[in-house]
Amino acid sequence: MKQSIAVVGAGICGLFTGLSLARKGFDVTLFERDVPPPEGNAEEAFFSWQRRGAAQFRHPHAFLGLMCSVLGENYPDLLDELLAAGARKLTFEDMVPDHLTDQYQPESGDEKLWMLLCRRATIETVLRHYVARESNLRIQSQTYVTDVIVEEAQSAQGGPTLTVTGLELTDRHNQNTKSTHSADIIINASGRADKFYQWLQHKGAEIVEQRDDAEIVYYTRHYALNEGVSEPKRDSENPSAGDLGYLKYGVFPGDNGHFAIIVCLPNDETELREAVKDGDKFNQICMNIPGLVPWMNPAAATPTTAPFGIGEIHAVWRDYIPSDESPKLLNYFAVGDAAARTNPLYGRGCSTGTLHAHLLSEVLSSESDPWQRALAFKAKTEEEIRPIFNASLNEDKNGIKKAAAAREGRSLDKAKSIKHWFALAFGDALVAAAKYQLHVHRGIMRTVNLVEKPGNFLKDKRIRNTVFRYMLRGRKRNAAARIQRSASRDEMIKIVGEPT
Repeated sequence: MKQSIAVVGAGICGLFTGLSLARKGFDVTLFERDVPPPEGNAEEAFFSWQRRGAAQFRHPHAFLGLMCSVLGENYPDLLDELLAAGARKLTFEDMVPDHLTDQYQPESGDEKLWMLLCRRATIETVLRHYVARESNLRIQSQTYVTDVIVEEAQSAQGGPTLTVTGLELTDRHNQNTKSTHSADIIINASGRADKFYQWLQHKGAEIVEQRDDAEIVYYTRHYALNEGVSEPKRDSENPSAGDLGYLKYGVFPGDNGHFAIIVCLPNDETELREAVKDGDKFNQICMNIPGLVPWMNPAAATPTTAPFGIGEIHAVWRDYIPSDESPKLLNYFAVGDAAARTNPLYGRGCSTGTLHAHLLSEVLSSESDPWQRALAFKAKTEEEIRPIFNASLNEDKNGIKKAAAAREGRSLDKAKSIKHWFALAFGDALVAAAKYQLHVHRGIMRTVNLVEKPGNFLKDKRIRNTVFRYMLRGRKRNAAARIQRSASRDEMIKIVGEPT
């Protein structure tokens, strides 16, 4: 008899969770609080789909090599449908900067270093229709999950056991009528809006949460290229993404002639945070960043939305088996942002969520004992997701320090010890080597695309030797590779303070 599985949340992670499990022979029901995508194409979905349960729905997303490899290897027909809807495949060769093209020779592994360029509305609409055609799977839209049903018992070893057996559903369109849904396994894919954490704690579960504030807010504005205009070419001297200390920015090319620009600001940058909400001042900020000018030129593109923001950005890690003495929580699993959330600025969430979904599918299809399933999934999560989480958290902490230094007019480049000097010198040399040596650039792109553990490329002897050789050039020369032309913080504050 097939085991029944209830997945809560039909975003990208939830859809891939349901899809992978249905393909393994499980009987899957997906519960989603929002309405299904509107009739028509992905273009209509972007502007009209009401996705109140996914605050980040219209913010740009990065679909990195990790996710794209899972997609291409497991669902080639889905990839064909995405490409037919306007998504574009950007290969590693496409991403090689012009000044490094003479060094390029294809290498094994390059086939995993590709990205899918499209808006989230495009991938989610196509994926939703694809999943809805799957046998063994149903999607119940506009269904609110308002509690989790748990049975408590004593284990053979004498400790408490909490077995999740179902969900409480509330029909908001019928006088809040309540009903229950029973399933053998409950999977939480509800993302940032997760409420299972509190529900389970109230029922006796011991859950340890690590939460760190990135102390930023970021604003997005979408644009469409004007008729007959092609996307600007890559310019390594004026990159279309960067970190100015007081401000981070980036262009996210999309599908069907669309792209988005994000401007990310520390919480304490009050003048710039207020200015970026205004469409004219958003454009004004971007026009003072050389890497954005070719995209922002009014002759090249037209805005399709006003600027809109998202805050409360935290790195969150939840451990549902924090110790051997904790109550055993059985037949419940959290995937994606409900379990491990990173700063969306880095674009890793969709990839880690997709990987997490397939790790869970492997565990549930290969292990039948509920407690062994819980232990195996925790082990796989620690092995595959934790290194990405830790790297992202470290980047958040470095960003906080850098932003504070920019506000206070301090430099972070002065070494406090020999060890600190070596770390600074190595970092400068790595940036310079990656800019001028393709094999180093390729290594960093493996980390960026999450096709290996963060920083694993530094185990490559050739890359290490190159970086050490660049250290001999001196910090001043190497640090020049970091310089990004733009208005300074004081200049930018003055610019946005002037009438538009």
